[in-house]
Amino acid sequence: MSGFDEREKAFEAKYHLDEELEFKVNARRAKLLGLWVAEKLRLSSELRAAYGRAAVEADFAHPAHAGLLAKLRDDLLGQGLLVEAERLADEFLRLAAVARQQVIGEVAAGKQVIPPE
Repeated sequence: MSGFDEREKAFEAKYHLDEELEFKVNARRAKLLGLWVAEKLRLSSELRAAYGRAAVEADFAHPAHAGLLAKLRDDLLGQGLLVEAERLADEFLRLAAVARQQVIGEVAAGKQVIPPE
């Protein structure tokens, strides 16, 4: 294998690793945001965990996170809680940073293994 081929393979492996990390960060962010909303809705511990999973599913269902934000906003409004779109967007961004830090920390600590392709 030539040096060029090895370098190409390394770039490809890094690309796959970056994509996997981004997937995990997005899923974690959706879960954290769902848990934040579940707290606002005053759900029980068991229901909070389920709501966090439902938030992840809603995020995967629609591109650009529109489904997640719409679901959370609708659920809040359904309970008579007014959370402005800007507040939800701010929380979305804040929790994205938290999720990134958590996932990268877990990967660095060896708690999450990202399988090679």
